[in-house]
Amino acid sequence: MLEIIHGQSKIPQLARELREAFANASFTGTLYIGYPVIATANESITIDALLVTEEHGLVALLFPSDPPTRSNDTNRWHELANRQDQLFVAVENNLRRHEALRDGRRLAVTVNAVTVVSNIQHVPDDIEGDFADFTTLVKVISSYAPIEPSRSEPLNAALQRVSTIRPTKRRASVASKTSKGALLQRIESEIANLDQWQKRAAIECPEGPQRIRGLAGSGKTVVLALKAAYLHAQHPDWTIAVTFSSRALYQQFEDLVRRFSFEHLNDEPDWQKILLLHSWGGRGRAGLYHQLAVSSGVTPRDFLYARSKYGQDDAFSGICSELLASITTNPPDPIFDAVLIDEAQDLPVSFFQIVYQMTKPPKRIVWAYDDLQNLSATNLPLLEDQFGRNSKGQPNVVLNNPTNGPRQDIILPICYRNTPWALTLAHGLGLGTARSEGLVQSFDEPSLWTSVGYSLDSGRLTPGAEVTLSRGPESYPPYFTDLITPAEAIHTTHFDDPLSQAQWLARSIHENLTTDELDHDDILIVLPWAYTAKSEALLIQNTLSTLGIESHVVGVDATQDEVFAPNSIALANIYRSKGNECPMVYVVNAQHCISDRRAAAMRNILFTAITRSKAWVRVSGWGPDMITLTEEISTIANNQYRLQFRIPTAEALTRMRRLHRDLSASEQDKLRRVEEQLRDAVEEMERQGFSVDDLPPQLRTAIARRLGVPTDVPE
Repeated sequence: MLEIIHGQSKIPQLARELREAFANASFTGTLYIGYPVIATANESITIDALLVTEEHGLVALLFPSDPPTRSNDTNRWHELANRQDQLFVAVENNLRRHEALRDGRRLAVTVNAVTVVSNIQHVPDDIEGDFADFTTLVKVISSYAPIEPSRSEPLNAALQRVSTIRPTKRRASVASKTSKGALLQRIESEIANLDQWQKRAAIECPEGPQRIRGLAGSGKTVVLALKAAYLHAQHPDWTIAVTFSSRALYQQFEDLVRRFSFEHLNDEPDWQKILLLHSWGGRGRAGLYHQLAVSSGVTPRDFLYARSKYGQDDAFSGICSELLASITTNPPDPIFDAVLIDEAQDLPVSFFQIVYQMTKPPKRIVWAYDDLQNLSATNLPLLEDQFGRNSKGQPNVVLNNPTNGPRQDIILPICYRNTPWALTLAHGLGLGTARSEGLVQSFDEPSLWTSVGYSLDSGRLTPGAEVTLSRGPESYPPYFTDLITPAEAIHTTHFDDPLSQAQWLARSIHENLTTDELDHDDILIVLPWAYTAKSEALLIQNTLSTLGIESHVVGVDATQDEVFAPNSIALANIYRSKGNECPMVYVVNAQHCISDRRAAAMRNILFTAITRSKAWVRVSGWGPDMITLTEEISTIANNQYRLQFRIPTAEALTRMRRLHRDLSASEQDKLRRVEEQLRDAVEEMERQGFSVDDLPPQLRTAIARRLGVPTDVPE
């Protein structure tokens, strides 16, 4: 089957004509319409279309806007032949850079180039090259030889630009063929091709907004970086903003955008035109909010102001709402041609509405998110409310997925970072599928489970039904099950006190660095509870130092924008570690995440921590809450990493959100006062010898309703 990827094309009718030409062709592969730019020594060349098939190899297609109309128009035919030659040389030289595509001095892949001229009659005999019209195009392509099977993956990796993100780490110290370091060598040597969903998300650019939903580790950040570099290469005059919630993503985005831009432009990106901006910003580094405020003539607010006025949890939402109110009253001129947003689940509604107003028509806003990586437990708003409404009450953004055009709503179902067992465990703990009291949260749309790569082993994906779900074999790369077992991938350990945990952690990391042949930057220690992370890190650092192991706390001993450092183990709270990944992840003090208060937010933190792991994850903690967590983990593991639970009804979802919602600072203060009043009332009843049955029936009914328990007390 031929998959068609709709990139940005200068010839609007091209997609339709190509679809019609290939309608009856039995090609297997991908047709890129408006293929990303290829850099040569002197210029950048945009390919009108690029076809990659198993049967007939690689074909670059050229569609001249001014084709010759007569066979005796010699000059124009020669000009067309020269353009075809330039296209051929550009593609061939681009591929020669990739070692896996060379056979000695020879390029191991044949490059074919065809110029498509409508209603072609006769090509002069002295003109070299391949020419066709839409009726003869398939016949011309069918004459080309197939590609060698061994060259297919590296060819697609080169064309999709992903070969440039293969690890450069040599791991020269690896001596044992069975060590964890050796296993990492094999995992990292895999050549990854973009899957069909990633190709669409990275290259397809609709004339308007686009939403990308994906699991942790599904490649959302890589896709956004590819898209940013692609748009920058196609439109160097555009001002493009790339924004994100985690400061630690600065380093990753800068590296990826630079690499992809070199692939497109053979040059450094113009950092005055493609802007990497934290959603808020910080000391010495302005963020997107700051840029938008200044451009609107509004004084940007800092964190101290925002926290004092709106509380720590609502600080960013509060100042974004202030800015939105200002620009709604006095609309400024939009400043961005495109805005790409990563980690959208962590950003407030007012932020999206500001971005909408500050982006030029046709509102090229691309946002990517994963519901369960939301560290605030605030549900993303309905799409019709996320970007606001117009004067008629209609939503500003409506998404469509046309059959023959670029999609506006894309789901990435394959997880390339986490083992299937770690991802299943993270979802199980994040939602509470093995929790004795039941779920704490769930997807609004039950069908989303299969969309994100789960197989339905039993039951029906309908509200109220019992289901069993597991990661299907097509939802993860095969090297995980080839190289790692579930027991190796996940360990859970319970301790009586923090010191015992720290001592075990130090011994384990010493073994990782010696016997396992891992490097310091292969290891990440995640401290889930940000408010106590700094003090908890001190004990761990002191214990590591007794074994001669250097370490640093991200954002304290090292810059906030970088996580890993040579010869030092990184310790990071959940906000600093989010957006990063590491082969060996230690989630310590995980007992913090088992709480009845803010349950959804705390379990989202646990989900995010576990999904930082690329191969192995170790979950540890101490105290009675850790025993509860260990039991949940054991339930999921003993069920062979399958999730069993009841799909909640709409009423159950509403109740869950009410019970487990995240509270603002002011709501928490009010709740504490209510708790104190209730505690005093219960103590007074006990002192006076009263029971609940002594209360008036109406009051008992009201209490029962608030608790969500049935009552037969007459009103």
